[in-house]
Amino acid sequence: MGLLKTKTKLTGRVIFKGDPGYETARKNWDPHTNKFPKVFVFAQKTQDVANAIRWGRENNVPIRPRSGRHSLEVNLSQVNGGLVIDVSDLKTLKLDKKKGTVAVGTGNTVGRIAKTLARQGFIGGFGDSPSVGIGGITLGGGIGPLQRTIGLISDNLLELKMVDAKGRIIRANKKCNSDLYWASRGGGGGNFGVYTQYKFRTIRAPEKATVYTITWPWDQFEEVLKAWQRWAPSVDTRLGSELSIGPKKGGNVSMIGLFLGSKTEAIRLLKPVTSVGTPTKVIKLLPYPEAVNFLLPPDPVLTQKFSNQFSSGFGRRPFPKAAIKSMREFLEKAEGGTPAGFFFLNWGGAVSRVAPRATAFYWRKAKYYVEWNSSWVNKSNAARNIALVRNTRRKLQPYIVGSYINVPDQGIKNSGPVYYGANFPRLRRVKAKYDPENVFNNPQSIPPAR
Repeated sequence: MGLLKTKTKLTGRVIFKGDPGYETARKNWDPHTNKFPKVFVFAQKTQDVANAIRWGRENNVPIRPRSGRHSLEVNLSQVNGGLVIDVSDLKTLKLDKKKGTVAVGTGNTVGRIAKTLARQGFIGGFGDSPSVGIGGITLGGGIGPLQRTIGLISDNLLELKMVDAKGRIIRANKKCNSDLYWASRGGGGGNFGVYTQYKFRTIRAPEKATVYTITWPWDQFEEVLKAWQRWAPSVDTRLGSELSIGPKKGGNVSMIGLFLGSKTEAIRLLKPVTSVGTPTKVIKLLPYPEAVNFLLPPDPVLTQKFSNQFSSGFGRRPFPKAAIKSMREFLEKAEGGTPAGFFFLNWGGAVSRVAPRATAFYWRKAKYYVEWNSSWVNKSNAARNIALVRNTRRKLQPYIVGSYINVPDQGIKNSGPVYYGANFPRLRRVKAKYDPENVFNNPQSIPPAR
């Protein structure tokens, strides 16, 4: 390696290709990462990020930010011969109980924040996995079972700290760099700069909450889905519900979630779905911290053995017969014994009370969120599974709108308006202001406005 002529020195924990620890640094949640960066910088403070960006620019090395390593699409946070700025070591967490705010380093996981806050009597938003980084989930919107009560995770963002393409440390909130603040609530990670800190508002948690897991045999999925899609969008907004339908080979139907209220009331509210088919029910009232633990059981951080292809969208009305037929075909073809299938999350409540243009997250008016994925172990099965997911997207296109940037699908052509709806042109203008030379880019990143 020739000597790099540079004014700036890399600081933090620096791992070059060939150094011990390089292979571990390269691993992502999805095992089919196949990029070989020149260097990883594990920032220990914001200044390390600034130095890395300057070093990358001076040496003409492409830059990719990486937060929780949880990207559901391959190769978005790594690039051959590039510099990966990894912010996972920035783990500060400070709760201000009087103000009801919490400041967190971007290296915190959703699980760590939600569980720490719960023990202190506060609510932190989460999705369906504790090992996801707070950075990625926030910037892309941040959906999950509490959203109908507290809004998206990004709806609770008050302020952020970001390093821009020139290595300058910027703060953004409602009053200062308000355009960047707007874009950072749903505009996706890896677009505008490298974020190092977030400040959220947080509200008091109830003493107790009701959690539930209901399961049905696979062949009852159609009637359960129909009942769920009629019921979920308009049920009490203190109730969050995730419905998962596994593959025909070895899969079942399961609904999990929580209700911020009593068990008696939860049982009554769940009735329209639990009265369908032959469910097995677990419904229990738990102290709030235990309810969070119940919904965020430990999951594989690195590396799970399955490769995945995901796709996602938002439903405006219940799936008609034709959509359910396409679902069934997908579930019959997906490999057995792998984590594959359909996942639905109910929408509405606090999410829909925010106008589509008030933040970068556009898809506010849906009735539910839907994603589906197929997974495989042997490389030889990759093409078939990827095609299965993408063909299913084509068939479901008439029944969904948009797509969720945190569940990206690189098969989507001209993805900007699909991820960001009518907010895409404004996001391009914000991009042009903070990163005019498109230093922060990936295969589906936001291009600067001309």
